[in-house]
Amino acid sequence: QVQLVESGGGLVQAGGSLRLSCAASGRTFSSYAMGWFRQAPGKERDFVASITGSGGSTYYADSVKGRFTISRDNAKNTVYLQMNSLKPEETAVYYCAAGWLNFGSRRKDYNYWGQGTQVTVSS
Repeated sequence: QVQLVESGGGLVQAGGSLRLSCAASGRTFSSYAMGWFRQAPGKERDFVASITGSGGSTYYADSVKGRFTISRDNAKNTVYLQMNSLKPEETAVYYCAAGWLNFGSRRKDYNYWGQGTQVTVSS
């Protein structure tokens, strides 16, 4: 079983930047596609970005493309989400997830989830 732990959330001003990290347990990290999702209070959990096991391909939600970058370091069993030009409406709990089938944008594409880390963007 894969254990995922997010970190790096916090308070940032609109237009600022933040980098989230997700540390994974196990020795087969490179076998899993990884994704980032976010959920604001009273809202659905939305796809943000994903990356293949090798890190060779990435996929982004239209709303974040050009501002966010997903990357991974398989030697460190860690996936990152660099977030630039943050907007207040992007305040949410951010979750990382691992899946063995693909690197899709649906919640059901992923089998394991972290506990989430709060990101608050002030105006």
